[in-house]
Amino acid sequence: MSEDERNNLMRRALDARKKAVAPYSKFKVGAALLTDSGEVYTGANVESVSYGLTCCAERVALFGALTDGAKQFRAIAVVAPHKDGATPCGACRQLLAEYAPKAVVYVADSRKPKAVREFTVKELLPEAFRL
Repeated sequence: MSEDERNNLMRRALDARKKAVAPYSKFKVGAALLTDSGEVYTGANVESVSYGLTCCAERVALFGALTDGAKQFRAIAVVAPHKDGATPCGACRQLLAEYAPKAVVYVADSRKPKAVREFTVKELLPEAFRL
């Protein structure tokens, strides 16, 4: 992926973050998922007072892409106000391992979005559950 493509994906994640619904934690996260065909699906975290019903930005983007018929993914960018960027949670890692195993994962602090860290899904979840 070129630096321009990565930067565009990070910008899309930053824009998505503005739509986060985080009334309890105030921790707003944005994600942008790039398909092999070049389409980008975005997501933002949505919180519930019943915390287990909360959904992460990565899953919102992935579920939107999957239900729209997308099946192949190149990369996902995740931004949050966290030192060095917040990596996806365990549930998001599992879903990425299932549906986007070849995707590159970019994370950045939303306050310093040019300092991007890069991972493979396998690095984040080396022993993913598989059937």
